[in-house]
Amino acid sequence: MKGLLTQVRSYERSVQLLMVNQFTINLGFYMLMPYLASHLSGTLGLAGWIVGLVLGVRNFSQQGMFLVGGTLADRIGYKPMIVAGCVLRTLGFATLGLVDSLPALLAASAATGLAGALFNPAVRAYLAADAGERRVEAFALFNVFYQAGILLGPLVGMVLTGVDFRVTCLVAAVIFALLSVVQIRALPARRADDSQSKKSDRDGVLAQWRGILGNRPFLLFSVAMIGSYVLSFQVYLALPLEVRRLGGDGESGTAAVAVLFAVSGLSTIVGQTRVTAWCQARYEPGQALTRGLACMGLAFLPLLAATAVPVPEAGLGLWLLAAAPPALAALLLAIGTMIAYPFEMDTIVRLSGDRLVATHYGLYNTICGIGITVGNLGTGAALDAARASGMPALPWISLFALGLACAAALHGLHRTGRLATPPACEPLPATV
Repeated sequence: MKGLLTQVRSYERSVQLLMVNQFTINLGFYMLMPYLASHLSGTLGLAGWIVGLVLGVRNFSQQGMFLVGGTLADRIGYKPMIVAGCVLRTLGFATLGLVDSLPALLAASAATGLAGALFNPAVRAYLAADAGERRVEAFALFNVFYQAGILLGPLVGMVLTGVDFRVTCLVAAVIFALLSVVQIRALPARRADDSQSKKSDRDGVLAQWRGILGNRPFLLFSVAMIGSYVLSFQVYLALPLEVRRLGGDGESGTAAVAVLFAVSGLSTIVGQTRVTAWCQARYEPGQALTRGLACMGLAFLPLLAATAVPVPEAGLGLWLLAAAPPALAALLLAIGTMIAYPFEMDTIVRLSGDRLVATHYGLYNTICGIGITVGNLGTGAALDAARASGMPALPWISLFALGLACAAALHGLHRTGRLATPPACEPLPATV
């Protein structure tokens, strides 16, 4: 921990603040969102399709507006969008805890999603700009703070929701309100390079978007990386479902699911910076990305192997079969993400040529968000088909194949030089 803090202190104040901000953002978000569905269906007694609609509106408003949020960040500046996102999420979370009508719930849900679309591209572009040549290491540290918020948020939310879900909403709103004040007072104003900003202001938004859509290496990279998000999301989808299938919905099943999240979060907090330093010393960015995706594909082999093991009727053996393979899969997914994530964020900046970086991040998030939706639908269909046909290995074979296919695609992009900085887009010097 001491070494981690030393690394953080070696960066500019703005970078330090962005890392702490991301921890706080995830803390506030994940203390509320895991319990929202239960509140809507239980406390408010809403029908299942309405619960799905409210949650879907949040996801759609975030994924659908990432490109707009990134574009605004490049044109207006990073700080205004970060502040606007925090203020909007303050209002959205407070509203979720105070209203019970469907229109108000939908508006609050849309606001929380739009907030993420506003500050996420801006935060990453700001971090990339101020970290300079140390972007890879900065994004490794950023991921530590990111995962720490995801790990701690649900635990805090569980305690608060035990009192009242409205308390959880209001506490989360207060966290974002305080975060908004901190951004306004302490975060330096920052936008893209002045010459880039002036040119961007002259160009129309549609012209900028056409230019980015014409950046074929960036688009190919974005599509190839969809698999990493589909695979890592299985910690929240396929792995818990497999644990519940074998371990049941009782306390033992709940404990096994908790192990998944603990393994995923703690391994990243402990190992991210070491893994990144080890990879930097040995691999080029494209090689690290390829190995990260391959590791994520291999994560599903323990689950595939477990399908060949006879299922015990009860006892410790059943619990171990329900918990151990998914936990090992979660660990390998975390390692693969640790390998790939810092180089992934750096590659986006390089492929943008340091121009319209936030817009590139916004489009990238939108592409991957659509991929996650399609991938989860496919994973759910594979899980259903596996149960209906008596072929439990089907989803794990499919996910394993997806990981290897994406790794092969990244290897091809690296070998053909498509992951290098575009020659016509030499990076521009960053200024504050």
